[in-house]
Amino acid sequence: MNPGNQRAIYAALMANSGIAILKFVGWFFTGAASLLAEAVHSVADTSNQGLLLWGNAAAKRAPTPAHAFGYGRERYFWAFVVAMVIFSLGGLFALYEGTAKILHPHELQDPAWAIGILLIGIVFETLSLRTAIKAARQTMTQPNWWVYIRRTKNPELPVILLEDLGALLGLLLALTGISLAIWTGDSRFDALGSVSIGLLLVVIAFLLAVEMKSLLIGESAAPGNENLIEASAVGHPAVRRLIHLRTQHIGPDQLLIGAKIEFDSDLSLEALTQVIDDVETAIRVALPFSAIIYIEPAILSASNEPAPSEEPPPPS
Repeated sequence: MNPGNQRAIYAALMANSGIAILKFVGWFFTGAASLLAEAVHSVADTSNQGLLLWGNAAAKRAPTPAHAFGYGRERYFWAFVVAMVIFSLGGLFALYEGTAKILHPHELQDPAWAIGILLIGIVFETLSLRTAIKAARQTMTQPNWWVYIRRTKNPELPVILLEDLGALLGLLLALTGISLAIWTGDSRFDALGSVSIGLLLVVIAFLLAVEMKSLLIGESAAPGNENLIEASAVGHPAVRRLIHLRTQHIGPDQLLIGAKIEFDSDLSLEALTQVIDDVETAIRVALPFSAIIYIEPAILSASNEPAPSEEPPPPS
């Protein structure tokens, strides 16, 4: 994990832990359903940052006989767990609390507490989101944020970005619900704010779960990186053609590469071995992360041409 990612996670961790305490204090004095939903949301987010840090530490373990390619996918797994935490502890609780207060409304007490705490929360969440955006832009090559979240192999920053955005929108929903409850005298607006927060978190959890599932199953390298691999391979004078290429991320910063390459037919075994080593070195130099490479010398024929059904799907 690069330093920018870590800064974004620690910024979110500090913001959410502090805001969670303030929200619980505000809920104690006001009884606002949307404020309680936001407090639990912040607790969920705080635990999520801890899970991301744990996943990063676990992914650094050395390969073992049982896990010969290492533990890089730990980062994807714990990011998937984060999606489940957002769905259950954040989204479902907010929906439950809001529904209960709609069915059994009660008047807000000292709503000024809630307004003040929500405004403070908006400031801190804005600063946390700004840190995450700054970290993402350091490595962002996609044309917009939606494509970045869909295609990046980095699990932490999409999680932090969506968490912080969800937290900021949740605070605004809570502020709107409480303000309407004060203005109209109907506390059900506060409960509707809690329901809105719940629906927002369920949507965010679904988006994260879909993306992390795709990474856990195994995504191929981005088209730009596959182009780098192909150019590095065919750039060697002893390489005739790249017959086919398979890639899979076994971690955000590590790629598994399998390739069938046709070499000059007059190469001796010793010369062929040296050419394969040279091609592997060229690929590693070209890529921005580490790679495990397996190259199979072959001759292009109908038997080893990849069938259309074998072509890797486009990246999510």
